[in-house]
Amino acid sequence: MKAVRLHEFGGPEKLVLDDVPRPKPASGEVLVRVISAGVNPVDWKIRSGMFADPRTKLPITLGYDVCGVVAALGPDAKPWKVGDPVYGMLPIAGGGAYAEFVAVPGKFLAPPPKNLDLSAAGGVPLAALTAWQALFDKAELKSGQTLLVHGGSGGVGHFAVQLAKAKGAKVLATASSANQGFLKEIGADTAIDYKNQKFEEIAKDVDVVLDSVGGDTLERSYGVLKKGGFLVSIVARVDEKKLEEKGLRGTSMLVQPSADGLREITKLIEAGKVKPVVSATFPLGQAGEAQKKLEAGGVRGKIVLETTPR
Repeated sequence: MKAVRLHEFGGPEKLVLDDVPRPKPASGEVLVRVISAGVNPVDWKIRSGMFADPRTKLPITLGYDVCGVVAALGPDAKPWKVGDPVYGMLPIAGGGAYAEFVAVPGKFLAPPPKNLDLSAAGGVPLAALTAWQALFDKAELKSGQTLLVHGGSGGVGHFAVQLAKAKGAKVLATASSANQGFLKEIGADTAIDYKNQKFEEIAKDVDVVLDSVGGDTLERSYGVLKKGGFLVSIVARVDEKKLEEKGLRGTSMLVQPSADGLREITKLIEAGKVKPVVSATFPLGQAGEAQKKLEAGGVRGKIVLETTPR
């Protein structure tokens, strides 16, 4: 089979399309014939060596979002059957979705939304689960509360806006000038142009902040929360001392695979309350170009790789 592999850390040109043996599913695993694989910021960050671990044995295959069809089953891989459509998030420590086939623990997979084609579904799991876990598992966002989403037009952000609205929250979101209309389209009550407006002059006394930017944006976010408010960052460490001084709560988080979470997200997609946006698709062999586009910034929603290009 074909797989995109990283033989050494560096730029997008380091991703190479190789011929490799098809994996065999172990106990509890499902062999998925990949139709689409989402491209996420963690992919290019790992590729660049940002998270380099001396224990990592290269080459590796990146990719943590997968959608496809069950091609084979390992022992005890119930309830799946060959031919079932599936989607899910792979563990960050494993990866492997940038390939024609990948072996995935069956417990991480769920049926994809019936109203979403299998190409688009590949862009859902990691980003949607990140938003879900940040808002509901960590911050415990409730109906009637106010949420500020930094980077509301991106992969995680566009899911966060829609999930929060589906929950009954009021949503303020930041994005570039070009994405102000998009924020409104996906349901944001207030769109903030971070290049020309100071979000702290617009967002005041919010209940929850979801930070996907870090740096100065994170630092300025402590001041917009009401007493007891919650700050969750998916890209940086929150300042525990500052939280305590201001009477706030908060955490940093790394998303975890969750079939249960995906099933809840699927219900919202099938109900039309959440609409995943895929702004670009690339064939598997152009994974480097896909990562280059994402790394450049400004992408609306998600980018996906397809093993069989349209």
